[in-house]
Amino acid sequence: QVRLVESGGGLVQPGGSLRLSCAASGSIFSTLAMAWYRQAPGKQRELVARITSGGSTDYLDSVKGRFTISRDNAKNTMYLQMNSLRPEDTAVYYCNTAPYRGGSWGQGTQVTVSS
Repeated sequence: QVRLVESGGGLVQPGGSLRLSCAASGSIFSTLAMAWYRQAPGKQRELVARITSGGSTDYLDSVKGRFTISRDNAKNTMYLQMNSLRPEDTAVYYCNTAPYRGGSWGQGTQVTVSS
């Protein structure tokens, strides 16, 4: 099982940027399609961006053109560069496999976009 640790969240003003990181344990990370998910208060968790083992990506429509997902398999790490942040991006962000395979979730990292 892959263990995941998210970091990089914080408080940012609308229009600002953050870069999230997801550190994964285990030797199979490079073979897995991975994703960033987020959960806002009172809402269901949703998939924000996905990246295959080969580096192909896709995004939730509302973040296209603003967020960029990437991975460094040598470092067992995945990233989410978030630009032009909006208040509606406020949520706890998590990383996990894509599709989600029922493994445990990390603690997530809180992103708050507010003036």
